[in-house]
Amino acid sequence: MTINTKQEGSKMTIALEGRLDTLTAPDLETVVKEQLHGISDLVFDLKDIAYVSSAGLRVLLAAQKIMNRQGSMVIRNANEDVMEIFDVTGFVDILNIES
Repeated sequence: MTINTKQEGSKMTIALEGRLDTLTAPDLETVVKEQLHGISDLVFDLKDIAYVSSAGLRVLLAAQKIMNRQGSMVIRNANEDVMEIFDVTGFVDILNIES
């Protein structure tokens, strides 16, 4: 998985490419833990993500908890397969997902 971050002031966009799974989730977790200080507006762009595992969902949930305290978070451009994962797991009710 490739992680591309772009920060403009207190806004950060994290664009992901590939698979967010057990092998790659720790890489995203590191970014979330180390780079969200001072961020009030976080966007995850999942346009190029093919799959999200439970490990990936856990990292997204951790990011949401951080952003609940310091601002807002939105997930954009999730494809149909990823949206089905969010739907089945109930994450559509937890995360702010824009189509």
